[in-house]
Amino acid sequence: MLRLSKKADYALMAMKHLAIRTDAASASAREIAEQYDIPIELMAKVLQQLARRGLLTSHQGTRGGYQLSKATTAISVADIIQAIDGPLTVTACSTDDEQCGQFAKCNVRDPLWRIKDRIVAALATCSLAEIASDTPVGETVMPLSLSRSTPRPAAR
Repeated sequence: MLRLSKKADYALMAMKHLAIRTDAASASAREIAEQYDIPIELMAKVLQQLARRGLLTSHQGTRGGYQLSKATTAISVADIIQAIDGPLTVTACSTDDEQCGQFAKCNVRDPLWRIKDRIVAALATCSLAEIASDTPVGETVMPLSLSRSTPRPAAR
């Protein structure tokens, strides 16, 4: 199962928090942590990692804190996740280091790498702006039809 780490979850929450602020002021690690009941020390580490990767800027002082360093449309979900968790992997052999004993004979390695690339590409097309708006940008949300269709009689 593909699952984000808790730190990546917190990073997405913090980035959305900063994206939806209307005052464009900095937000402290404490403010964000308290808003979402996240340990302050952990939130501070997550925000520092995002700043090191260039997604946030930090400001010291009494009115200090963190701000987005780019427009919300220029930050992808892939950027945020990879800033925290590193490169996405879907199998133990998702890297080129050939550490797996089955590496030479594995018949699913290359297809799984292509699947991983598709997942990363999908995450890269979803921007922070889309997460902040809660609706897909440029898409209309279509309701799901939950009614059962009756089967047609077979042709004779």
